Amino acid sequence: MTRDERRVVSPWNIANVLTVLRLALVPFFVVCLFLPGTGWRLAALAVFAVASFTDHLDGELARRYGLITDFGKIADPIADKALTGAALVCLSLLEELPWWVTVAILGRELGITLLRLVLIRRAVIPASYGGKVKTVLQIAAIVLYILPGVPDPLRWVAMGAALVVTVATGVDYVVRAFQLRKVARRARGE
Repeated sequence: MTRDERRVVSPWNIANVLTVLRLALVPFFVVCLFLPGTGWRLAALAVFAVASFTDHLDGELARRYGLITDFGKIADPIADKALTGAALVCLSLLEELPWWVTVAILGRELGITLLRLVLIRRAVIPASYGGKVKTVLQIAAIVLYILPGVPDPLRWVAMGAALVVTVATGVDYVVRAFQLRKVARRARGE
């Protein structure tokens, strides 16, 4: 056994603290988004931006410094879905985003999160490039919906792109999960 294999990473590390912070920012984001006035809308945008940045930062820190933990594997996608899910639901409640878009995106996100939780004991399917593009497109589209004064056609194009990539990467993830399952069965001799 190598030294790195014996090293136990504490769940109380900076990457996981950032994940918990992102989760804690969600209620503040929601409150700011529902309060009237441009100032509150910009405050919601600022909270969303900070929370979105922690998503990038916690992953980068975890990989760079070997801070990957079981807690992080579970909490990070949950925090991501809580943030984007809250934004989409709130925008639909405010009648700024059609509900079918919210349902389609959240259906994919929840389905893939559940699939990840089922697979976590056997293997982790790494995030694909498409998954990273999906995240960036979702964040960009949500920002355009939160930001006051953005022309509707620009919002629709951004959210349309996010929706298409979200669904396509969801299908890709399911295909990769089934391939992984086949490989695992063959390895066990089933």
